[in-house]
Amino acid sequence: MTIPFLRVRQGQPVALASLAPRGIAEFRAAIIAAVRDGARLAAFFGHSAPGEDAVRLYAVLADDAAGELALATTDVRDRYPALTPDCPQAQAFERELAEQWNVWPEGHPWLKPLRFHAPYRTGGTPVFPAGADRAPGVTDFYRVAGEEIHEVAVGPVHAGIIEPGHFRFQCHGERVLHLEIALGYQHRGIEGPGRDGFPILGKSSAGGFQCVETVAGDTTIGHALAHAEAVEALAGCRVPARAQVLRAVALELERLANHTGDLGALAGDVGYLPTASFCGRLRGDFLNLTALLCGSRFGRGLLRIGGVGFDAEPDRVARLLEQIERARRDVANAVNLLWTTPSVMARFEGTGALTADLCTELGLVGPVARACGLERDDRSRFPAGLYRFAQMPVSTWHTGDVFARAYVRWLEIQRSLAFVREQLETLPAGPIWREAGALPPHALVVTLVEGWRGEICHAVLTDAHGGFARYKIVDPSFHNWLGLALAMRDQQISDFPLCNKSFNLSYCGHDL
Repeated sequence: MTIPFLRVRQGQPVALASLAPRGIAEFRAAIIAAVRDGARLAAFFGHSAPGEDAVRLYAVLADDAAGELALATTDVRDRYPALTPDCPQAQAFERELAEQWNVWPEGHPWLKPLRFHAPYRTGGTPVFPAGADRAPGVTDFYRVAGEEIHEVAVGPVHAGIIEPGHFRFQCHGERVLHLEIALGYQHRGIEGPGRDGFPILGKSSAGGFQCVETVAGDTTIGHALAHAEAVEALAGCRVPARAQVLRAVALELERLANHTGDLGALAGDVGYLPTASFCGRLRGDFLNLTALLCGSRFGRGLLRIGGVGFDAEPDRVARLLEQIERARRDVANAVNLLWTTPSVMARFEGTGALTADLCTELGLVGPVARACGLERDDRSRFPAGLYRFAQMPVSTWHTGDVFARAYVRWLEIQRSLAFVREQLETLPAGPIWREAGALPPHALVVTLVEGWRGEICHAVLTDAHGGFARYKIVDPSFHNWLGLALAMRDQQISDFPLCNKSFNLSYCGHDL
């Protein structure tokens, strides 16, 4: 990555003055070249202050091999040549830019609303129609024509108590030729461009924390940690070691609860009740361990700017260790049944497979990418907090199918259990919180956290007074929904619940 980029470490604040905008042609060519050389588009977003005619685009590229981020900016007005035809990783980001900022990515192959909300920018020519036509899901869908081709529409209202999303299948008999996914049914305006009424911007640090904890409710710790590390980096706050350990323990407990629950749900999808029943209970046991730390099963209120809000005295640590050991034995007994049951393996192996090349092209993250053999784990590649000192091995498999996505979860469960046990046994003494100062004006910071679904990215821009001018969140689901759609090609439509659960993406984390 050459001239247009400013290379930084994750969590390293930079002055906006050091990030001079480049011409759109240079900006575009450099991003495409960097991605071809192995970088990933971690974030791509816009910002325009009130009264400004231009929209400034910010690109954040992640270089996994070097463990560095590369930043670049450019200014556009009404239109610019789309990156998507040459860089498929940009497809959802550019749909978002068009919807939020009224800038047209010319040449985008399938430009349509992403979240079906009103634009942030009042200037420019709207790319999408206003009014009733912007209702979620009211849009064109790709259609396959031909004899015996039929269409199956699923959702947004589903049979279970789950979040809303629409799935449009083009099928020949039971074989899926194409799946298109439409979301946006629960857009909450969490990011916002700085206008009154948006939850994070303009709020106190406490108010902002309550918002990021609910970006994706099952990833409370992951998003709260990314937010805390961003604010602390800007403020130059050094979090005490004891607090860093408790944060990492909470993050791994969140991973344990969700991975265990997913393996149980996958077992349920193929009708294998022993693992489904046991893992359903064990997920609750891991959630209760988080509740033992802070009183909330999802970790609400545990993290705060500068550290954590709850300590773990020796008696509590002893109880945690005792319950973790019991859960370790039980989860091993429950999960290992999967790998020795032929009827389960027959459904898991070869179903919904992705190749490593496709995974790389789409910029997929988390267990989905690691199941294709890609060593993408921010705890190892972009470590922050305790992970700078306590190494976490990257768990991978190579087949890219439902089995691989399940087995990577099992590998991570084992490593997270060992990590949590080791950290609690060596918990350092000291304070759990340190006060953070004011934020600097006109600065930018990007933080990455490896949540249980994959990479969580928070990018924060400050204004002239050190307040939040732009707060951009990229949940791992934002990268991975297209991967689910492509994993279903040439599959039986009856395999969709199994494939869907093997990804287990967040609707609300996408809709924001």
